[in-house]
Amino acid sequence: MYVVCVTVQVVEGKQEDFIAATLENAAATRTEPGCARFDVLRAVEGGGRFFLYEVYRGAEDFLTHQKTAHFLRWKATVAPIMASPRLGVKHLSVSPDPWT
Repeated sequence: MYVVCVTVQVVEGKQEDFIAATLENAAATRTEPGCARFDVLRAVEGGGRFFLYEVYRGAEDFLTHQKTAHFLRWKATVAPIMASPRLGVKHLSVSPDPWT
């Protein structure tokens, strides 16, 4: 599996806007055939730190995701409310393997 972990810091006062846009994107992404999982997490200490945990069947599925209308809409919506550029780190799943 191809896993993308994205850390986002959102501008103070814009967290609810980020959550709404991100939940919409996550719901649409979960319907993509190449998506195995998409979790939206918020840091316990509150504030505007979020973590997106995305699992795709392969790198090509992630590339396909990045071309979807819902991803492009999300990207345009949240870019102005990020306190800093999002940080995405890509991984290959070691365990569990294979995913079921």
